Amino acid sequence: MSVKLDFAKCGGLIPAIAQDHKTNEILMMAYINAESWQETINSGYATYYSRSRQQLWKKGESSGHLQVVKEILVDCDLDTVIFKIEQLGPGACHTGHRSCFYRKVENGELSEVEKTVFDADKVYSK
Repeated sequence: MSVKLDFAKCGGLIPAIAQDHKTNEILMMAYINAESWQETINSGYATYYSRSRQQLWKKGESSGHLQVVKEILVDCDLDTVIFKIEQLGPGACHTGHRSCFYRKVENGELSEVEKTVFDADKVYSK
């Protein structure tokens, strides 16, 4: 059975959560459209849709920190997916952190709970 995600319900974009397939750590959340979904299925690498650039975005294409898709989970409404991935390279976040969720709120204040794992300026200045 071919998977038919409900892109129409969400204006053409649905959330895609990248989760480490071994540790279950949530690494990032991005959006996919029908084209990036098909590219992910065909290539085996997480491919998203960049809202700021208005184009497909293969995660890790410029940094080398690719995401190999090991499993895909789809929610009950067919409008959110979880990519269980193997994160190649030290991190998923463009800030240099392993996860985009490196901050927490305590008593109304935001604090970092994770150190950077790579120098984002060096990686993205290629």
